[in-house]
Amino acid sequence: MIEAIVRFRHGAAGSQSMPSAQDYQDAEIDLLRRVQLDCFEEDFQHLSERKPVPSTSRLITLAPEYDDQLKLIRVGGRLRQTTLLDTEAIHPIVLDPAHQVTKLIIQDADRDLHHPGSERLFAELRRRYWILRGREAVKRHQFSCPDCRRWRAKPAVPQMADLPPARLRLMKPPYFSTGMDCFGPFTVKIGRRNEKRWGILFKCLTTRAVHIDVLTSLDQDSFLMALRRFISRRGKPAELLSDQGTNFRGGEREIHESFKALHPTLQAELAKHQIQFRFNPPSAPHFGGAWEREIKSIKAALYATIQMQTVTEEVLRTVLIEIEGILNSKPLGYVSSDVADPDPVTPNLLVMGRPDPSLPQVLCPESELLSRRRWRHTQVLADQFWRAFIRHYLPALQTRTKWQKDVAPLQPGTVVMIIDPQLPRALWPIGRITKVIPGADGRIRTAEIQVNDRKYIRPVARLVQLPAIPETAPETNSPSMGQQI
Repeated sequence: MIEAIVRFRHGAAGSQSMPSAQDYQDAEIDLLRRVQLDCFEEDFQHLSERKPVPSTSRLITLAPEYDDQLKLIRVGGRLRQTTLLDTEAIHPIVLDPAHQVTKLIIQDADRDLHHPGSERLFAELRRRYWILRGREAVKRHQFSCPDCRRWRAKPAVPQMADLPPARLRLMKPPYFSTGMDCFGPFTVKIGRRNEKRWGILFKCLTTRAVHIDVLTSLDQDSFLMALRRFISRRGKPAELLSDQGTNFRGGEREIHESFKALHPTLQAELAKHQIQFRFNPPSAPHFGGAWEREIKSIKAALYATIQMQTVTEEVLRTVLIEIEGILNSKPLGYVSSDVADPDPVTPNLLVMGRPDPSLPQVLCPESELLSRRRWRHTQVLADQFWRAFIRHYLPALQTRTKWQKDVAPLQPGTVVMIIDPQLPRALWPIGRITKVIPGADGRIRTAEIQVNDRKYIRPVARLVQLPAIPETAPETNSPSMGQQI
């Protein structure tokens, strides 16, 4: 804006010489004077006539004074006695935050400082300007600045959803609704060579019971054989839930193509067993937090047991099965220290008929082996589990531990930045939402994003909303937002 004023003046004066530094200073002072006349007309008149400002003035707390040389209002303040500061820092120029020129000054300082934090920008501005409600004005600008939001904005996650039906399959057998995931790899010793092995976790989403097995590879045959072993030992589940293959790939890029080939074959194999396969959205580990947390427990117990040493496959399998027994013995919910309270309910109480695998089985007389009491005894144990489960554990699932407040839903056409933990923030892709996918409660939890010629499906928790960007965004050497949309 100052450059435009200087060019206008030189053109009106008919001067052919280059503008000098003094020309730019005069243009800036004239512009600031015009801002003060627009915003503080009455105060400007009083101070220029050597009169005090009215008691209702917005500048009364600043003890304003008039600069006769520049014809500007400055802060009088209480720092006149210091000798370590410049005159401009002691008596900064007063500006109104709502004026467009003030907003341009904040924008220019923010760009020159490469979009720092609000306090740094506010401190730099106060070395010359005193903007009324300056912190609020700076934060308002940075909230609407695309570059500032690109570096500091966080995802706006909607309120935590209700528990899905898979978590509430009451009175159903264990592993009726099962979440699964792979973890590893681990190095095992086979003769004189070392090979890789992976673990696979099946977790009952209602009773929290776990089943752990070992995979020799991450291909479709190894997975299907592990699934057949699981069905033979635990029973056929009605539905299997998993992610989009991030853990199936085991962190290795080449498994991606294997998973693509696995998907149709897997669907056909599961259709024979009448098992529904449900996939979570990509890059959404919180959609499967029930089994993702168990993998953390498995790794902690495994590394504490065998640490970094290379063991045989038999040892690895034995340790994993022992960890399975430990996890199935964990109490569900709060454990009371009062001996008068009932024993805590554990997944093993339903799976094995006892809370801990180390305890002996209940002995029945031989005369009752062919009677109906053994069946009744098993049914009583299951009834005890579900009674304790509903009474002591299920109410604990009522509270929302995070995401308690609802937010405005994302809309198609919104510019967003996709969070990628594998890349630095400066390289996160930016695109526009083309379609929103509501959850069971109607809230928008997943969206489809167009980035250049590719489309991605990501959860809202992985999207950072950015202000709208003009179509004619200037191109830079760095991957700009305008280039990636």
